[in-house]
Amino acid sequence: MSSLKENLNISLTVNAVNRIRSVAFEKEIKGERLRIKVLGGGCQGFQYLFDFDKTIEKNDKIFQENGAEVVIDEPSLKLLNGSSVDFVEDLNGSYFKIVNPNASSSCGCGNSFSV
Repeated sequence: MSSLKENLNISLTVNAVNRIRSVAFEKEIKGERLRIKVLGGGCQGFQYLFDFDKTIEKNDKIFQENGAEVVIDEPSLKLLNGSSVDFVEDLNGSYFKIVNPNASSSCGCGNSFSV
């Protein structure tokens, strides 16, 4: 397992770390990691997918930061380099949010972007 900071220029905010650890330690999904994936689609061409799971695929990289475990597949890593992952609670609800410097534009909700 690698540290996010040592191997890739991706960071987790304190809020993201706290939320990942909180969800991962819940009884129903103990041992699951946050999976971040970039898929084709959305209104801008690419969209973020956040999910908790135990499955590790062949091209996945597992990272840990302050006890929060994150899984990202290699193709997504390239699009996420330099990004910051946050967990936000506001009037729209609670959700993971990525600030991605590689995105040339993004939609209003922040889940879709283009490069």
